[in-house]
Amino acid sequence: MTGMIEQTLRRTLDFLTLGGPVVAILLAVSVISLTLVILKIWQFCAARVGRHRTIEKALAHWTAGGQRIALADLAERRNGAARLVWQAMATVINASPRDADAVSERLRVDATAYLTKLRSGFRALDSIAQVSPLIGLFGTVLGMIQAFQKLQEAGNSVDPSLLAGGIWVALLTTAVGLAVAMPTSLLLTWLESRVARESQMLERALTVVLNPAPLARPGHAPEKASRHDAPGRTIHAA
Repeated sequence: MTGMIEQTLRRTLDFLTLGGPVVAILLAVSVISLTLVILKIWQFCAARVGRHRTIEKALAHWTAGGQRIALADLAERRNGAARLVWQAMATVINASPRDADAVSERLRVDATAYLTKLRSGFRALDSIAQVSPLIGLFGTVLGMIQAFQKLQEAGNSVDPSLLAGGIWVALLTTAVGLAVAMPTSLLLTWLESRVARESQMLERALTVVLNPAPLARPGHAPEKASRHDAPGRTIHAA
């Protein structure tokens, strides 16, 4: 086991020596990227992002008129979205109609703060995904300059292997830059899609809670919108 660790460390040092400081920078950036991704996944798991079954059940009871049952469904409130929906339901039940606008504004501010917290770190990951290939390309340019300098110093006794060796070492930094950028970009896209679905669910849930649909009385069909609400003015039915 010790021999394997030593061999791994030796290969890593050789790789860093071969790639130069640019590869060392890219490896440090990859560690930062991996750390951010692990922290975001842990945060999403702790907030139970994407687990909406309980919320859907509570919204169904709320729409059917069972407000207390809906609150009981969200009693545990283990995820962030469920806590916001529970807070919205409890606030709507206890608030007076004249405070509807203030309640709606406060709940939407809380939802925005929750989503902003979920998006924290996304800008750093996006920067890593965009800058890593440029850092790799910069290392390649520096390596090519060094390779052609050695070729010039060789004069008439040009060794093609010298140029070839310098070129592939120079291209190594671009490869490392792409290796850092591609998985970072894919993981960032996945995280953003999770937050987008959470945002859509919260928007729908708050709309349902703040604007409950009136229930039809037994034996009566829902009234249709009138096409004429006043003489001389026509309203198109939805």
